[in-house]
Amino acid sequence: MATKFSAADSSGSVPCPAVAYPAVVFLRLEALAVAALSVVLYARSGASWWLFAALFLVPDLSMLGYLVNSCWGARTYNAVHTYVTPATLALISLVLHQGALLPYALIWMGHIGADRLLGYGLKYPQGFGWTHLGRLG
Repeated sequence: MATKFSAADSSGSVPCPAVAYPAVVFLRLEALAVAALSVVLYARSGASWWLFAALFLVPDLSMLGYLVNSCWGARTYNAVHTYVTPATLALISLVLHQGALLPYALIWMGHIGADRLLGYGLKYPQGFGWTHLGRLG
């Protein structure tokens, strides 16, 4: 089902698995749907577009983990770039009628969707360029 990258990482260890065509196309389309839906729902929420612009790239601060090492960087990046936490935040917002939280969840999900659409998938510890969507670059 999954293929392997043809090149090993710089340490010479076993290459990371990657999603093969055509599955990667469906994952990118899924990301487009998430990003588009997040933006549409955000527009309907009535929240400020200044807030959207100011916070859209905040999840990328998780890349600072790469300053420690690639393993730590992958962990911090993946922890912030999974749909679980923003989806939970959105659910809490809806269930507890706390509408002020929903725009933050939508910005976060929109960011993740845009990242995945561009090929910035979840990271492997071999380095930033090794993702579940394929090798960057």
